[in-house]
Amino acid sequence: MQPTTQQLDIFADSRDVMLRNDVLEALQRREAAAARTALERLAGEYPDDGALPALTVLVGELEHASTAPFADHASLAVARRHLEGEVVPAARRVLPAQTVQSWLAPSWRALARRAASLPFRGADAADHAGSHAAPLCLLAGDAAAACTAVESIESWWRIPAPLAWMTEARYRTNGPDAAWPLLAELAWLAPARFPMLLRVLGDASLDALRRRFDAEFPGIGETGDYAWFPAWLVLAKPALAGRLGEARVQRDQAASRATALLGEILRREHEGDQHELVSLRQEFSRLHPALFDTYMATRKVQHR
Repeated sequence: MQPTTQQLDIFADSRDVMLRNDVLEALQRREAAAARTALERLAGEYPDDGALPALTVLVGELEHASTAPFADHASLAVARRHLEGEVVPAARRVLPAQTVQSWLAPSWRALARRAASLPFRGADAADHAGSHAAPLCLLAGDAAAACTAVESIESWWRIPAPLAWMTEARYRTNGPDAAWPLLAELAWLAPARFPMLLRVLGDASLDALRRRFDAEFPGIGETGDYAWFPAWLVLAKPALAGRLGEARVQRDQAASRATALLGEILRREHEGDQHELVSLRQEFSRLHPALFDTYMATRKVQHR
């Protein structure tokens, strides 16, 4: 029995799918030579295949993998731009969505290893925010290595970028409970980075708290309000006062002092020390009158 014309068309259509899958399978195994052979076969038979540009980028990523340390931050920046601007979009274009992150992880890990000897660029951190091993480790999904990389930065907890990296690493390693002290420190030091990090973390419970803060906090509606998130959180979630109390207090930040004060106020309330409460509340009211009113409203409700 001879195949019909329709059946022949199906065979022809399935041929390009088969050849394309051969490339993808070799890519998934990260076998550069096999991927190149399969890619050339696909290109030879189907030179106009829409997946060829993306597949070519991914095969090239395997073929040109390097372990040589970066000589400077500029060379790292070039390599990172290539990975972010070309390789990542190509992977999203042709690889199954559930495998993209795991396929890219070795590439991010390789960049992190090659960048291990580069120091943190503190003076011009805005221009080299990603030119360090720590954020590359995070992109590779290696939070432990990111912690080690951040710890190599002197006084990292006083610098917004490495503090944000360490906060994410702590979250990825041990969850939100372990990250609360650093989340508080980040809110005080760099309030604009705080909501940005929450978006990166993608934690539903943290996002819900941020939305509640946005709706309830008596602020001015600017990113600077997030410096007061930890103090507000002590009122919204008193059970977290202990964890937030582990944060390094920044005496030059009113929001930081207010958070520490609220923790002490809750402790005095629990102990029934009314005399000391008066002076503590007065001090808190001077730091943020509107938030103090919110605090007192909760106490009036409790004692109504």
